[in-house]
Amino acid sequence: MTAPTSPTKERLLELVAALGTAQWQDFSASAARHGLTGVQAKLLAHLKGPVPMRGLATLLVCDASNVTGIVDRLEARGLVRREPDPSDRRVKNVVATDEGRETIRRVRAGMHATHTALDALDAEQRTALYALLERLRDGLRPGS
Repeated sequence: MTAPTSPTKERLLELVAALGTAQWQDFSASAARHGLTGVQAKLLAHLKGPVPMRGLATLLVCDASNVTGIVDRLEARGLVRREPDPSDRRVKNVVATDEGRETIRRVRAGMHATHTALDALDAEQRTALYALLERLRDGLRPGS
């Protein structure tokens, strides 16, 4: 019996891309069930604390003017608020409201396809996958 061959980087990249696409589709579908676009939900997901508008543009890989419109719509729904940065009052930080935090929690909980796929792994496999994904993420950070 021959040993299995290691997948090429190309095949690994294709699989990572396919998983990322499937996860994004699931996330966006769940967001839509809560009246949000995928990008609006992604912005909410990044709000672990106050984030400057310019920082959100970097995180979302878009122009700062796009972030203004996204934040305007989320703010109108009471999911975020703008507040001045304590160290530079010219800078506006975006903060998730309690309703915004609860909404993104429900969006994540509603990602049925992703949860089902992860349920196929036992605890040991999830731990191993998490460690591998952490290593990949660390290697993709700027300056790595």
